[in-house]
Formats: sequence, structure tokens, C-alpha cells
Amino acid sequence: MTTFDDILEEAGKFGRCQKRIFALLCMVSMPWAGVYVGIVFQGFTPDHWCRVPALDEARRTCGWSPADGRRLTAPLVNVSGELQYSACLQYDVAWNASALTCDAEEAEPDATPTTTCQHGWEYDYEGRQSFVTEFDLVCSNAWLVDLYQSTLNVGFLIGSVAIGYLADRFGRKMSFLMSSLLNGIAGILVAVAPNYASLLVFRTLYGFGVKGGWVAGYVLITEIVGVEYRRTVGVIYQMFFSVGILILPLAAYYISDWRWLQVFITIPYIVFLVYYWFIPESPRWLLSQNQKAKAVEITEAMAKENHMTLSKNIETLTDDNADSTTASFMDLIRTPKMRKHTFILSYNWFTSAVVYQGLIMRLGILGGNVYLDFLIAGLLEFPAAFLILFTIERIGRRLPFASANFVAGAACFITAFIPESMFWFKTVVACIGRLGITMAFEMVVFVNTELYPTFVRNLGVSVCSTLCDIGGIVAPFLLYRLAVIWLELPLIIFGGFGFGSHNFVSYDVKMPINVSKNVKKPICSIVQKVDLIEQN
Repeated sequence: MTTFDDILEEAGKFGRCQKRIFALLCMVSMPWAGVYVGIVFQGFTPDHWCRVPALDEARRTCGWSPADGRRLTAPLVNVSGELQYSACLQYDVAWNASALTCDAEEAEPDATPTTTCQHGWEYDYEGRQSFVTEFDLVCSNAWLVDLYQSTLNVGFLIGSVAIGYLADRFGRKMSFLMSSLLNGIAGILVAVAPNYASLLVFRTLYGFGVKGGWVAGYVLITEIVGVEYRRTVGVIYQMFFSVGILILPLAAYYISDWRWLQVFITIPYIVFLVYYWFIPESPRWLLSQNQKAKAVEITEAMAKENHMTLSKNIETLTDDNADSTTASFMDLIRTPKMRKHTFILSYNWFTSAVVYQGLIMRLGILGGNVYLDFLIAGLLEFPAAFLILFTIERIGRRLPFASANFVAGAACFITAFIPESMFWFKTVVACIGRLGITMAFEMVVFVNTELYPTFVRNLGVSVCSTLCDIGGIVAPFLLYRLAVIWLELPLIIFGGFGFGSHNFVSYDVKMPINVSKNVKKPICSIVQKVDLIEQN
């Protein structure tokens, strides 16, 4: 009997064919960045204040600026220890031509009653249109902005499970193409949504396809390369998400309307439909479905493109997982060690999602040049991938994984207490935290696969990674609602999550030891003292 890994020895483990497919699939990670964190630009909340219709004529007559009118109509309120003109209250007086003469003076704060905005809001956005300004999602409606990100993660949660099932039932390629079609349709529907309720519905549909399609691409590329290349292609596949992070602020700078920015983010998913003619189905999946003839045909085409010749061994090609045991959820919690691993990995998925999304979305509420801040922070994600590739084969998984979480937690705590007067130092420390959490997030993906035996690996990753989507649902509420109390309060929470992950990883998880040049299957302790983690 000949396994697919045996045939890859002859067809080429990472030849020209796999490199071409890999390059095409890496493109899938880039628009996902726009979907995942596009809220920073699409949901940008500019400075705003109560609109007073009578002010329009007074501005023309007296030459007032918006700030002049705001001083007359808005009371001073305490915002994080600083007095500012209110964005949500106005003086409750009869604003008319007699009350708004050119020599009008500010109202007496203690003697003048206030009320909520009666005629909507004015925005200082200099022509930039976000769904916040279009649908007036400020003040008492500000919490609705959180739903924009949360509904996306609800879609991720449902879609990753559903499309994961479809990938096992109908194939990696077909599920990828179906998700791309759904993404194209749902993305355009988001761009033309007539109201915020429909926008949230379409956004959920968008999330349903985006993550599932990304995972299908991840599975496909790792199934057609040799064992020793899987970790590298997996990390680089994720690194192209960071490329998308760099493209997003550049696109948002030139595309000022959130609807057209949504179209820009969606177009690649429509283009991905042409992959039907450029990427094959996974031969491993075909073998698992007893479609040997098709698997052989694709493998021979790969060998031909790689300029390799196959032996007659391909005639005995079989599914190397044919006798695998069916896994159940109970297998993940059956023994004390398995329960520990399941809990710790789930916690790390949750905290990584909360802190990563939280730090990115925080850039949108800090003021300053959000485009430049976003670009600089995005550049720091690239060293994370290289640090992973450099360290894991030399010093193992546990130390880099634990250290990344510790760095992220410490940086969040320190940043919270650095005064604004030390702006650049505060920025540098925050960027170090972003680097740490990016490294931790990328590591939990493949550490999760290595800490479970083969028969339960796919289920283990699916169950644990659902906490990632739950973290994404929680993240916007943690960030935006706590920031109203104190701008730095979310950083304290993020820091606690980071330290918690560090402690769990350092104390209990026994990561696979270094993989030597002669040993391709790392050893880790899960159910028994020694369990070989197969890489198929």
C-alpha cells in the first residue's frame, strides 16, 4: 500500500505546482483583513455635537465656525477627567434668531437646563462618510456600532462549522468556491444596505462565508505539500493577512465613502471564482471519498508540472486515514490531561481574539492620524511570523508561545499608565504589545493541531477555535464600552488576559519538543506519556 505522502516524495513535496497554488491561495488572506478590522475606517466615529438648525443662519451671518456655535449650544462635561463640550447634550433653550445674535454669549451652565440632541448631530469628518455618520450611531445609539463587529463574528462562528462540514462532504475546492460566491454577494449587499438593521443581517452572512473559505484554503494548501513544509506554508498563509492590514489604510485614505470601501474589499472574492480553473481538489480528500482515479489524475498532473516522474507505486495509492477512529466531544475531556489542554487552548483562542481585535480597533478611537498609526502597527506583524519560524524549531513551542502572551500583557499594562505627554514612547510600547499578540495568535493555530492525536485533531481545533469567534463577539463591547469610562481601561483588561494566557501555557501545556533533522514527528504528552503526533 502506498500513501499520498509516499507519492509526494516522487511528485515533489513543494514543487512548482504547489508553489503556484500556494501563491494563489495566499491572496485569500488579504481581503479577509479588510473584513476583519475594516470597522476602524468604515465605522469611524468623528467628533460630533448636537445639531441646532437655527445655527445655520447665524453661521452664515456672523461667519462663525462650527466650534463657535458649539460653545454657545453645548454644555461642558467631564470626559475622562477633562472638561469638554458635550457631544450628546445641548442647552434646553428656544434657539431662534433673537437668541443667536452675533454678539451672543455662552449660557450660564448652572442656571441653564440641558437636554439630549433634538435634531440629530453634526460631524467633523471633512467629507469622510462612515456608517456611523450615515445612521447616526452615536451617544445613546453608540452601542449599535459594537454589533457591526459582533455580528461578523457570529457569522464566523456559524460559518466555520458549516463550511468545515461542507469541506469534508463536498471537497475543499468546492467549499472554497461556494464561500467566495457567498462572500461576493453578501459583501455587495453590505455596501448597498438601506438601513442599519439590514446591514447587520448582511454582515452576518458575510462573516458566514469569509472565515470558512479562508480555512478551506488553509486546509487545501497544507494537504498538497510535504509534511516538513506544512508549518511554513501555514505561517506564511497567515502572514498575508498582515499584507492586507497594510493595504487597508492606504485604500481607506483614498476611498472616503464606507460603501465604496466595502466594494473594494469585496471585489477580490468575486475574482477568486476564477480559481475554479487554476486550483485542484485535494487528492487526500478524494482518497478519503474513494475517488482514487481522480486523485491519481490530479497527482500525475502535479508531478508533470513539477517535472517529476511517478513510479508504479501510484497504482496502489490508498487513504492513509482510512482506519482512523471517529472522534466525539467526550474525547476532548475524557482524561485530566486532555481536559487541561482543551481548556488552555480554548482560553488562548479566546484571549488572542479579544486582545488582537481590541488593539486594532483601539486605533480608531485614539485620535491622531489613524491611517499612519494603522500602517505602522501593521508593519510590526511581519516580525511575528519570522520570529515564529526562527524560534520554534530551535527552542520549541512553549517558550515562544508563553513569552508572546507575556509581552502582549505587559505592554498593555504599561501603555495604560504612560502619560500622553510621552506620546512616542507610549506608541512604541503599544506596538510591542501588538507584535506579541500577533505572534501568540499565529502560534495557537498550529500548536492546537500538535497537541491532539490524529483521530481527534480536527474536532479539537474546531471546538477550541470557536472560542476565537466568541472572543470576537465580546471584543467590541469590551473596548468601546469600557473606553467610555476611561480610555485606557480596556488595556488593563487586555493585559490581564495576556498574563493569564502566559501563566497557563508556562505552567501546564507540554509543547512538542524541538524537531530534529532526523525526526519529522514531534513528541508531546497528552493522553499518555508519549504520543506521536502524526503530521498527516
